[in-house]
Amino acid sequence: MDKYTGKRLDGRYEIHELLGVGGMAVVYRAYDTIDDRMVAIKILKDEFAGNSEFLRRFRNESKAIAVLSHPNIVKVYDVSFGDRMQYIVMEYVDGITLREYLDQQKEVRWKEAIHFTVQILRALQHAHEKGIVHRDIKPQNIMLLQDGTIKVMDFGIARFARSETRTMTDKAIGSVHYIAPEQARGDLTDEKADIYSVGVMLYEMITGQLPFEADNAVSVAIMQLQANPTLPREINPDIPEGLQEITMKAMQKVPSQRYQSAAEMLGDIEQFRRNPGVRFEYKYFIDDTPTKYVDAINTVKGTTGPVSYNDNYEYEEDLGKKQGSGKTRMVIAGIGTAFLIMALILGMMVTFNQCSAAQEEPQETVTVPKFVGLMYPDDIVGNEEFEGKFEFRIENTGNDPDQENGVILKQTPNEGIEVYVGKEIVLTVNNLGEDVTIPPVSGLPQEQAESVITERGLVPNIVTVADDETAKGYVTGTNPPEGTSVTPGTEITIYVSSGPSEGIAVPQVIDKSLEAAKAEIMAAGLTVGELIPQDDSDKPENVVLETDPLPGVKVASGSRVNIIYSSGKQSTKTVDVIINLPVNVDEDIQMRIYLDNSLIKEDVVNPGRTNNELYPIKVEGTSGKKTLLVTLNGQDYVSFELDFDSGTPTQLWSKPFTPTATPTPTPEETFESSSTPEDGEIPDE
Repeated sequence: MDKYTGKRLDGRYEIHELLGVGGMAVVYRAYDTIDDRMVAIKILKDEFAGNSEFLRRFRNESKAIAVLSHPNIVKVYDVSFGDRMQYIVMEYVDGITLREYLDQQKEVRWKEAIHFTVQILRALQHAHEKGIVHRDIKPQNIMLLQDGTIKVMDFGIARFARSETRTMTDKAIGSVHYIAPEQARGDLTDEKADIYSVGVMLYEMITGQLPFEADNAVSVAIMQLQANPTLPREINPDIPEGLQEITMKAMQKVPSQRYQSAAEMLGDIEQFRRNPGVRFEYKYFIDDTPTKYVDAINTVKGTTGPVSYNDNYEYEEDLGKKQGSGKTRMVIAGIGTAFLIMALILGMMVTFNQCSAAQEEPQETVTVPKFVGLMYPDDIVGNEEFEGKFEFRIENTGNDPDQENGVILKQTPNEGIEVYVGKEIVLTVNNLGEDVTIPPVSGLPQEQAESVITERGLVPNIVTVADDETAKGYVTGTNPPEGTSVTPGTEITIYVSSGPSEGIAVPQVIDKSLEAAKAEIMAAGLTVGELIPQDDSDKPENVVLETDPLPGVKVASGSRVNIIYSSGKQSTKTVDVIINLPVNVDEDIQMRIYLDNSLIKEDVVNPGRTNNELYPIKVEGTSGKKTLLVTLNGQDYVSFELDFDSGTPTQLWSKPFTPTATPTPTPEETFESSSTPEDGEIPDE
């Protein structure tokens, strides 16, 4: 156990467990005994406590995010800069990083990618308006909650755009795969550097791969400066053209050619969401110089395709130790010079080979068709269109339960590329295999359960839940349930106990507004779950009718609370009423019908002449009980109680009708009559 777990900081924060270790700080989950909530505490590592540069950066982070308040940015509650310890108290976010999510999903659907990107841009728009540039936007610094909410965190190398013009040792900091070209050069950076990073993340989400990969950080940095990425639609033709245009505009190497603000990029995304077929007609990669990028690194090493890279690039401080007093820019410049020399040599070799090849007969070429979506082997083997033109290599590594078994999921090279006849085409074929049964894992430790699920060809997804009867770290169940038959590759949710419930009571929010209820639930350390409208209610629109779990029920911190609220649409119900008219009456009778003192119907009846003493009527209402009153010639005749919930009428009383009675004038008639006698009329004394 580390030295902080189990301890209490400043008599307030109880350290519960280690969440993670970063480059300069350690993050713990803790309990705030004063505000009664779970928090995350970032403590600066001991080895950096005496380093003025790291102290500056650590304090800069707290200075940056302390002025930010946005639903898509992790909140800061408290900071402490003591002599012995430096720490920041932040909002505890129960979720996973976007990096972890992308590693699990490999590739996300473009609508989901847009959903994530919009939230990230909104967070950055708020920060930029406060004058703060993040400068380290990458999936590792984005938290994803269970409900799809995004939280941007780790403003560790953020700077105030209006108060600082340049940072010194920070200029190469940030994941090299996502940093903007000007950041890699060590130039001035502003809000547009964050836009570039967002573009790279969007590119990765919709294509399933990074735009630039190599076997070391400096090589990637050079590619950021000089190379143009493959257009997303060349990797995945299903990507809409408008989305490709948005992505590539954000990734322009020249800052002035990018989106100039998060708001501008959000505007294009919103237009694209309304019409996915929109085209913006942006032009990309206009090269004003004759120099072209040559992938000398991969050519010399004989590599093909992306190379695995672990992101452990060196900070400027480390480079300084290895290079003496040299700067990062000098290192890159030196490698760049060697790189250009190598490119020239390769260029001469290519020219020589081309001259030699010119003396031979030209080799026939062919355009690669679209294989994605076809069935293997039915559509490929024996097909005259492909015979003699291509060599096929099959990879049965695809596993998409939404696609048929045997369908081609991916091809390399992609459709539309010109290749020589006989070129090898690599096809990734969906291989679901036979259905497998989810094995019993309840009661097993988490690691063992994951191993059992993985051995069956299934994908484990761990979700922690509070359970009073299951020890911490042990499985309480799965979704789908154990024993269910599923296709290989299906994601299986494994519920792992986090121990007994800490007992947060669901707030009493019934009869409150929907927004107020959501705020109270989140303030209590719980998560808002489904929002369920209910039509059949007499409450106004957006008034909470019920919660699930009910108010007062104690649940674990972060548990989901579903809210049932009134839609304001009350359903109309009908009650059938039959009025018995007076018998042996042969004269016109003025009948009025009132529902709770409101006139709903008026008619003239004559039961003797029509020989019909029954008068049926359908009365409409919403819910509850209402009183129906029938008058004949102004006389109260009969009254009913109508129950709209059960649809039944109950007669309350009835009175005899007196024929030839003078009709009682209505209030309107009384109001309209003149109080002045007509000419020749003598008023009563």
